[in-house]
Amino acid sequence: MSKETSLAALDNCFTDFSNLIQGFGEDDWGIQSLCPDWDIRGVVTHLAGIEDLLLGWVPQSADEWPPFGKMADFESAMANLSSDELLQTVMKILDKRRQELLKLGDDVWEAECMTPVGPATYGRFMNVRVFDFWVHQRDMTMPLGIDTDDSGAHAQISLDEVHGSLGYIAGKKIGLEDGMSIAFHLHGAVERDLFAEVDGRAKVVDKLESPTVSISADMRSFMMLACGRIDPQQEIDAGRISWTGDTVWGEKAARNLRFTI
Repeated sequence: MSKETSLAALDNCFTDFSNLIQGFGEDDWGIQSLCPDWDIRGVVTHLAGIEDLLLGWVPQSADEWPPFGKMADFESAMANLSSDELLQTVMKILDKRRQELLKLGDDVWEAECMTPVGPATYGRFMNVRVFDFWVHQRDMTMPLGIDTDDSGAHAQISLDEVHGSLGYIAGKKIGLEDGMSIAFHLHGAVERDLFAEVDGRAKVVDKLESPTVSISADMRSFMMLACGRIDPQQEIDAGRISWTGDTVWGEKAARNLRFTI
């Protein structure tokens, strides 16, 4: 994924996020999100807080972590604000980050550092930020009954994060045995085929001729199941995820996609 595509996707996330929170009524902030530990205000604080601590940060070494230690102070400061004051603070942070990212050079983008997915680059971390925003946006909109456009470059990048972990999902979470394989056919806002097989170890592959089991799923349902946000039974009953091939492993797969904490 190019720097330009990733930054455009992150900007899309900022726009979707800011449009959403500006439409909140006073009661909306206290509604439970799909994240067990946070109400909607907590999700907003989390997303804004990470962007705030990234302001001015340029990694200087491959083993340097983003300044996550600043998050506790940010959360404490936000806790004393009214909803309107929090909203205005978040909008200012997003504006500053937009200005900063517009000036971001290739040297910073390619700088090595530690990220939530391990040693990588600043640019890779920005793709993780896209994933974080995309999922957390739906953590808020789904309980509120707000429709979202689940397509776009930010959706593609978010799906990439799950796609890259499909070997882990297939081997460790679903528990496919050696010699078995699985295909996921996603439809809806993003259409994509994903494949994994177990050959000594589970891994992502480009294609499969005769998978042990094939899963058909709505893209958003797949993503939110992979993030452990929604009830698999609800998605099965609604027909948003189904399977063909080995029925036992198909049901096991549909119920065990969660790979995030």
